[in-house]
Amino acid sequence: MAQRFELHPTHPQPRLLRQAVQMLQAGGVLAVPTDSSYALVCHLDDKAAAERLRRIRGVDERHHLTLLCRDLSELAAYARVDNRQYRLLKAATPGPYTFILTATREVPRRLSHPSRKTIGLRVPDHPVPLALLAAHGAPLLATTLILPGQTEPLNDAEEIRARLQHELAAVLDAGACPAQPTTVVDLTPMDGGGEPEVVRRGRGPLASLGLA
Repeated sequence: MAQRFELHPTHPQPRLLRQAVQMLQAGGVLAVPTDSSYALVCHLDDKAAAERLRRIRGVDERHHLTLLCRDLSELAAYARVDNRQYRLLKAATPGPYTFILTATREVPRRLSHPSRKTIGLRVPDHPVPLALLAAHGAPLLATTLILPGQTEPLNDAEEIRARLQHELAAVLDAGACPAQPTTVVDLTPMDGGGEPEVVRRGRGPLASLGLA
């Protein structure tokens, strides 16, 4: 059964974060709060955990998974970013946005989009996932916690634990999230001089990106 860690929403307890990191390193999938909604996360280099994460979501390899990063310097190691793209990223991070970028060779081929060689990247604006990333010391593979057949993400830690008790290692409970997915913006058209394309309108306002 999935464990439930009650974390302070702004000052998460280091002891509990260390336990969560141990679960990630052992191949566990966790549910964590973010600035948009709860998300599923796992170790970037654990193939079995990534497959379990996709199975919980009910998505295949064509669905963009996201690398959850602490900051832009970490993000730049996994995606090719030019000056125009960097300025937009800097204006929007941390925040409730997911950006689709061309993956570098640092991203395992099995994690990038099979035909486009792209990856989703995100820097959350929430103390809990940022503290978890810091304790882990590397990006995590993530996806919004929307169950198969549903259109809205789960937002209650107890409900998440009840419904996914045999699929998750733990739920990090720091209270309710906004329960709205991120805004997803494809920045790959900028590689050829084009403009960003909004893939999904979510919690992140477009005006702050100059796309309203």
